[in-house]
Amino acid sequence: MLTAVRGALAFLTRLPVGGDGAAWDAFRATPAAFVVAGYVVGGLAALPLLVPIPVPTAVAGYLATLYLVTGVTHADGLADCGDAAAVHGPAADRRAVLKDSGTGVGGALALGLALVGLALGGLGVAGAGPRVAVRLALAAEVSAKMGMAALVALGDPGHEGLGSAVVGEATGASLLPVVVAAVPATLVAPHGSGPALVAALLAGPAVALLVGRWATMALGGVTGDALGAANELGRVVALHAGVVVWTLW
Repeated sequence: MLTAVRGALAFLTRLPVGGDGAAWDAFRATPAAFVVAGYVVGGLAALPLLVPIPVPTAVAGYLATLYLVTGVTHADGLADCGDAAAVHGPAADRRAVLKDSGTGVGGALALGLALVGLALGGLGVAGAGPRVAVRLALAAEVSAKMGMAALVALGDPGHEGLGSAVVGEATGASLLPVVVAAVPATLVAPHGSGPALVAALLAGPAVALLVGRWATMALGGVTGDALGAANELGRVVALHAGVVVWTLW
């Protein structure tokens, strides 16, 4: 598992973990490594929410830390999928757009809405107080990585590329360790935030399955860009799901 986690961190972040061939192969066969990496990313990104500074500044720090840790690969995947979704034509035409290095209106709109949604979700969780905010931010990241793991295990690979090297390498049975690895994110919930944490955890996989369905129909399978889109959208929806449940219940 440690080798698989090292491969996951090399794939999902910019942390200097020294990924190699063995780590990559172990990661491809171990979807639960996505979740463990989610704890690392979420824990680091949530640190600004603990600092006694104005809420908007803390949220700006959360966003900045998040993308310093993860880089822009997954955000680029969301932008590419946004451009592909704007194309009217067969799957081959949409796949061609994925390879275009430029960003069109569809990609700009998708990425812009996701970033605005993430910032607003961050403001929502920060308003719940530092302890709850950190737990919700952590749960949202774990949730997004659960979604990626679900697509890897259940999706059909698309065109040849990074996605096809990961998707389909595991089976549905490998999702049980994924669920087990995510359970600690709901434990020791402060101030009755348990239901909010559960809602956040469930949101990411739900979004990922919708993205996977769209990718299968529009692109012919789950691509690396679709994985990135599932991660970015899953995080946003998970944050808001947690905030809604925390606020209303």
